[in-house]
Parts: sequence; structure tokens; C-alpha cells
Amino acid sequence: MRKNRIWSRSFKTIILAAGLAGVLQGMPAYADSIHTAKDGDTFYLLAKQYNVSMDKLMEANPEVDAKNIYNGVKLTIPGAEEGLTAFSTSGTEGPDQLLTVQPTLKVFSSENVVEAWGKTLNYTKTIQVKASAYSAAASENGKWGAVDYFGNPLELGTIAVDPKVIPMGTKVLVTGHSHANLPKAAFIATASDQGGAIKGNRIDIFIPGSQQSVKQFGFQDITLYILE
Repeated sequence: MRKNRIWSRSFKTIILAAGLAGVLQGMPAYADSIHTAKDGDTFYLLAKQYNVSMDKLMEANPEVDAKNIYNGVKLTIPGAEEGLTAFSTSGTEGPDQLLTVQPTLKVFSSENVVEAWGKTLNYTKTIQVKASAYSAAASENGKWGAVDYFGNPLELGTIAVDPKVIPMGTKVLVTGHSHANLPKAAFIATASDQGGAIKGNRIDIFIPGSQQSVKQFGFQDITLYILE
């Protein structure tokens, strides 16, 4: 959805791409599960999604060619529970560290507290926005390629914003969305991208996967919680 992107290569600030809340201790072990591949799936993305080692994932699927993971192929996910993944936001862990927790969302507006995926977060305000989505496709990312405004690789947790509404670097909890390649219920994102078409109460959410699958997001009404 981004058009006429504005870039500044002089920026040196590194904005951490935040992920979904959920730092838990002593997570239980899960039995192997089966994942039905869709367009855009790779061993790397699935390893992140299910919080498993990519080496173990590939060892569990020796018959699957890493360059030919096609729609409908069945993949064994070692020691994971399908669909319940979350990004850590402790500040020391990066978005590669995924945890298996329940996709819950509770809001305590009188205390400006929201509980997402078992972690309690403080927020300053909420913003209602119209959201679109974009992929890593070259046609959507201009001459600089699949990187954000600061030159960091696009990844789950990257959103493009109007900095007059949401300052760059702001962490938000995204809620009210629906897409197979996004965490359910809620996820934390960082305002680290911009776009010429993203003005006012608008955001553009980066979603890993094929351009065709990302287009299924369309336009959605989203509630953002601006995190402290």
C-alpha cells in the first residue's frame, strides 16, 4: 500500500522491531504438530512462528525442499503447539525469540492497563486507525528494497505511520486485526516506517508472506494502544 516512500539514509538510530508480548518462565513442552503450508511460508518464518530451531525444523522434514515449500504441503513442527505464538518485549530479547502462550486480550481502561498474551502493559492512550498491509515485494518498497525508514529489514512488528500522528519509534499494541500471518488478538509493533499514502489516522502493517496473501488483509479498522 505504500506509495512514494520518503527515505533518509542519514539516520543512524536503530529502532527495535517489537514483537508480541509474552515473556514467561518455565514454558511446558508440546508434542509435534502438523502445519499446512501456505504461500510465502519458509523454514525461517515457521521457526520464528513456532519458537523452534530452524535446524530442528528442517531435520523433522527431510523430504521437503527448502526452496519448494508450496501451498498445501504438510510440515512437522517439532515440540510446538500450532497457532499460539508471541514476540518477547523484555528489551533484551529480539523478535526471533517466540513463546507459546494463549492469545488473550483484556483491557482495564480505568487503570490504563492492557493484558495481552499473559503480559501486563501500561498505555497512555488509544487511537482508532484505518489499517492496510504491505509485503516485501519490490513493487511496494521503492528503490531501497524491503527495509524500513531507517534501513532495517522489514519484519513482523514493523508498521508505517504518519509521524505527525504517531511519532517514529513509538511502540504500540495492535488490536482488532485479522490475518492468517499475524498473531491473533494482539501484537506489539514499532512505528519505524513511513509512506506517502499514510496520512492522518492511517497505518500500514508489514506482513511476512507473498504479496498475494498480504493483499487479503484489505482495509481494517484497528485500535492501537500507545505503550509507555
